[in-house]
Amino acid sequence: MFKYLISIVGFSICLFANEFENPNLTYTWVGFATLIIFIVGYYFVANEEKYNLDKSVPALFIGIFSFLLIAVYYYTNGLDIHLVHNEAEKVILEIAEIFFFLFVAMTYIESLLHMRVFDALKYNLVSRGYSYRKLFWLTGLIAFFLSPIADNLTTALILATVLITIEKNNKEFLVPSAINIVVAANAGGAWSPFGDITTLMTWTAGKGDFTDFLYLFPASTVGYLITAFLLSRFVPKSQPIFNVEEEVKPKMAIGARMVIALGFITLLSAIISHQILDFPAMWGMMFGLTLLKIYSHRLTRKYGDDQLNVFRAMAKIENNTLMFFFGILAVVGALYFVGWLTLLSVVYNPDVLGPTWSNICVGFLSAIVDNVPVMSAVLKANPDMNTSQWMLVALTAGIGGSLISFGSAAGVGVMGKLRGIYTFSSHMRYAWAILLGYITSIAIWYFQFIFLNIH
Repeated sequence: MFKYLISIVGFSICLFANEFENPNLTYTWVGFATLIIFIVGYYFVANEEKYNLDKSVPALFIGIFSFLLIAVYYYTNGLDIHLVHNEAEKVILEIAEIFFFLFVAMTYIESLLHMRVFDALKYNLVSRGYSYRKLFWLTGLIAFFLSPIADNLTTALILATVLITIEKNNKEFLVPSAINIVVAANAGGAWSPFGDITTLMTWTAGKGDFTDFLYLFPASTVGYLITAFLLSRFVPKSQPIFNVEEEVKPKMAIGARMVIALGFITLLSAIISHQILDFPAMWGMMFGLTLLKIYSHRLTRKYGDDQLNVFRAMAKIENNTLMFFFGILAVVGALYFVGWLTLLSVVYNPDVLGPTWSNICVGFLSAIVDNVPVMSAVLKANPDMNTSQWMLVALTAGIGGSLISFGSAAGVGVMGKLRGIYTFSSHMRYAWAILLGYITSIAIWYFQFIFLNIH
């Protein structure tokens, strides 16, 4: 054990010296303070219901306060404060990319809500006499196959909106269905190079070709289906209360189909922006927001201000979700800067855990911290692994976030949409089903990549 401790300390010091050229802060008072602040803040985030405190409040506090503490430590010890400044700018850039991506996606969703698109979708689903259980499977499968094209967060937000328009109070249907959408979106995004931020990072880092990720389809699919089957057992077989004769079929507003088309153009712009033009994905999203604003102006001149007002849609956005991401990404950046995340990379050494077990553990760590910074830490540490191992870490980091409600962007987004219904505690009641699916995905990966050598 002492040998492992010495190797951890030595590895982290060397890694920081080579990459950041700043002193190792892990075992200083500010290093321990940052870790303690994160744990305490995480406790309040996890117990949002108990303390009736919105999760964005503790997240923002620990994110902002952690970096302020690090800056104070540098200043009082005569260290180069510009290192903290540069790291804060990197974190701000990462936050801005995610922030504006979410901002545009949420604006489109609110616009579609206003134009009654989801009311029409709900009517088409429920009026056919589908049971709660069939609706559970239908929304889950849509999420699984839509997320590789769009992304897991946007997919989860869209399907969560569909859920809440189908049923607003029945938790026996809403909670398992919300978990199903989160798991489906994350699993579907894991086998696409641009279905999840973590797979995108792995792909652009050159750790695998485009087709390498497609080989993860069996592991992602079977793992998801196992979880979905187990969750479906808790969904009632009854049908939503719906009388076709009494219900008036909702009519989508004029221009709704064009807004849907602009939404797909926006997603395509984000992909082209990042993959071809080497711009952040949010640049393409902001271009799509510009198109929406132009079209809104045209509708306003022709039909009046109530037809589509983009700024009103922005005002209805779940800002607490955006603030939560700001705080979490900031505190994770602080943890990485002081050395705690990088410290964990030594477990990839063959005499500790080795690549396979370490990559499996990445999934659990992704659920607790967030899969994006965890994957970033793995890529920066750059352990010596072959393509099959890089595909494993892409798989585990992508789907591991489903183990906890706020372990992934998709989960956080759905929590914002189904506030008070889909929560940390309601998610954890079914965590065992997600864990079984996670284990199944890893087993399929091992059988395919290692035993059969198909990749």
